[in-house]
Amino acid sequence: MEGGRPLAEIVYSQVCKTYEHNGTKKKKHAGEGVRAVKDLSFTINDGEFVGILGPSGCGKSTTLRMTAGLEEITAGEIIIDGKVINHVTPKDRGIGLAFEDYALYPPLNVYDNIAFCLKAKNVSKEEVHQRITKIAPLMKLEDLLDAKVASLSGGQKQRVNIARALVRNPKVLLLDEPLSHLDGKMRQTLRTEIKRLHHNIQCTTVLVTHDQMEAMSLSDRVCIMNEGFLQQYGTPDEIFNDPVNLFVANFIGEPPMNLLQTQIRKEGDKYSFTFKDTNASIPMPETFKSILKEGNEFVLGIRPTYMDVVHDDNWDARFEVEIFENLGEEKNVSVRLGDNFLTVMTTKDIRFKKGDELRLKIQQKNLLLFDVKTGERLRPAG
Repeated sequence: MEGGRPLAEIVYSQVCKTYEHNGTKKKKHAGEGVRAVKDLSFTINDGEFVGILGPSGCGKSTTLRMTAGLEEITAGEIIIDGKVINHVTPKDRGIGLAFEDYALYPPLNVYDNIAFCLKAKNVSKEEVHQRITKIAPLMKLEDLLDAKVASLSGGQKQRVNIARALVRNPKVLLLDEPLSHLDGKMRQTLRTEIKRLHHNIQCTTVLVTHDQMEAMSLSDRVCIMNEGFLQQYGTPDEIFNDPVNLFVANFIGEPPMNLLQTQIRKEGDKYSFTFKDTNASIPMPETFKSILKEGNEFVLGIRPTYMDVVHDDNWDARFEVEIFENLGEEKNVSVRLGDNFLTVMTTKDIRFKKGDELRLKIQQKNLLLFDVKTGERLRPAG
């Protein structure tokens, strides 16, 4: 215990989940059937908020369901507070679970919906009342306890859903796409409230989502999955600025990272990145000389915000504008490089039209290179 709160470090050790091809019956051996989760290993620290992020079918919800005990684990171990929970029943895992579907009971009011699981366990009325009185203000439900859930908005229903999970005093709170049914403004509001709630209760929390904004804004660390495999596990800053492969680089960011097929060209003692069917080029940083040779082909990555529009002669690259988008506070300028587009995002008060010259100062420390065949990140020595 820490400050009266149950400890809840979660360790995933080579966890696998395999289904038969019909997607229903579990298999005993990880090599059979359809492998939904493959050798998943990472650790969530006690009290940490971790987002599991990835496209549909990547294995994120299966991972959460295995943690909750709603799916059997084919191989590997899930450990909570030092105890392997593979064969522990869901009710004995100390977990609170809130799904995207609220699954509330329409005939009951908010109070009785929150109290339902406690009453089913024969918790005393006094204890039930004490717990709800504690949770309701955290979820901003204290004025709605007598209301029928059918009269609530989507955001209020999700608050009730989460409150029902929290009232069990769980070691771990699992959130499965909790904001997916809400509109944009309500999603933003409830996202802020979930962050505030986590700071208040300090419960180890796992959020499963396909929405990168949710994962990056809420999480202490983010686990990115694709096709059952862990791609990268790190802080939002690490995920955004230091992606380990092309999948992560392309999946994170709005607008997405510019990923351009490039070839190395040497002129005198200078090297540059060049692009097929265009005379445009970008100077290559000195740090890449140790791993690059003239003629080699790579994928060059640069985020739209890591290039500065300049109007003087202190530029690294010049291009011809193809598309200009005025988004109010932000402006997007795109240029064509062969079959690719390079997009620049700026907050400067600028205007361009098709055919105008665009001069850019490149933040060279933020240029990334990836192997064309494997998609793995290439890093300079040292």
